[in-house]
Amino acid sequence: MEDECSFGAVRLEGKRNESQSSSNIDFQPSEMGTKEYWDHAYERELKGFNESGDTSEIWFGEESMDRILNWLEKHNIPKDAAVLDIGTGNGLLLVKLAKAGFTNLSGIDHSSTAVELAKAVAEKEGILSVNLQVADFLNPFPYLSHYEICIDKGTFDAISLSFDNPGEKLRRYHQSLLNVLKNGGLFLITSCNWTKQELVNHVNEGLELLEELPTPKFHFGGKTGSSVTVLVFKRKE
Repeated sequence: MEDECSFGAVRLEGKRNESQSSSNIDFQPSEMGTKEYWDHAYERELKGFNESGDTSEIWFGEESMDRILNWLEKHNIPKDAAVLDIGTGNGLLLVKLAKAGFTNLSGIDHSSTAVELAKAVAEKEGILSVNLQVADFLNPFPYLSHYEICIDKGTFDAISLSFDNPGEKLRRYHQSLLNVLKNGGLFLITSCNWTKQELVNHVNEGLELLEELPTPKFHFGGKTGSSVTVLVFKRKE
């Protein structure tokens, strides 16, 4: 099954100028770039979960979570590595990592309803050791040089759709990432708005690209594209 991509239309390769600087963002702003949108979305999900026990949305699909887990296991990442899920949403990625044996897991989200939902989902799945808290990654973050692994599955995308100065917000995101990630630590990002080169342009200061993970390709109108970009970066030592 192909990844779900909930942040906009499928992107064809070459649609945008990949040499643009990180301060130039040409996305149309969207409600998906606002906290209010996500508060309302997770209110609906929490209501549905309380009524039926079902988590209705997996924003990038089961395949996307499996891709991350498989990469971590393929590269023998220690199961006690400190992992931060940036914008954890309903927490399903952390549940999957916990079931695979990872023991030092944290998730943050700026939506208190998302965190409430994530805690309920984890409890239902019998996962009691995950640290979940309400926090805005764009604001000063207390855990300096704390994490070996940081994972982003859609948060960078959502910020880029903000109505209010998205370039500055992405700069603050980058700074927070450098602050919390240990030297030599890994950053795994899944995006459906940004190409490989654009992501590299945004985060190359302090980070080096290690690998692009394969994702499903499509062919349309004589062009080849992908709905999802997945990259692994390493914090420079």
